[in-house]
Amino acid sequence: MWLELPSGWVVLLNVVGIPAAHLGLSWFFTRLPAGCFRPTGRWFRRWPLEGPWLYDGLFRVKAWKEALPDAAGWFGGFSKGRIRGRDSEYLRRFVIETCRSEAAHWAQWIAICGFMIWTPSPWAWVLPVYAALSNLPCILLQRRNRRCLEELLGRRRTQKTRGTLRSRGS
Repeated sequence: MWLELPSGWVVLLNVVGIPAAHLGLSWFFTRLPAGCFRPTGRWFRRWPLEGPWLYDGLFRVKAWKEALPDAAGWFGGFSKGRIRGRDSEYLRRFVIETCRSEAAHWAQWIAICGFMIWTPSPWAWVLPVYAALSNLPCILLQRRNRRCLEELLGRRRTQKTRGTLRSRGS
């Protein structure tokens, strides 16, 4: 604890501030332009060991993904609960929105860990654990969904290329 506050203030700041961090950052990120979230950017690229074995094997994302809320719709953002279209433009937008959501959850994780500044030990160490448990599942889901959508878009590009080559060869 770097900032010493009376216990009542610590409780109030944490009880009000943590939900405000979740909701406020979600709202803020829904307002940022889509251009801020490039799937090919450094933060959103595929990790070296990332693949289906990680998401559907180790973390079993398919088993619990339906239990997570999608707050984007609460703030007028892009709903990612279900795929509502199959055209390539919609799927590319969906990929960008997974980046937006992932970034929002990383920001929430960091912000909540910041509450350690006024929270005394040992309670301060509960905050990073809570931040991880409340944001890591969402980050894993967005990264998994992005990989699935990118693979689908890649297959479509390959099919279009093959179709173009066939029509030229006819």
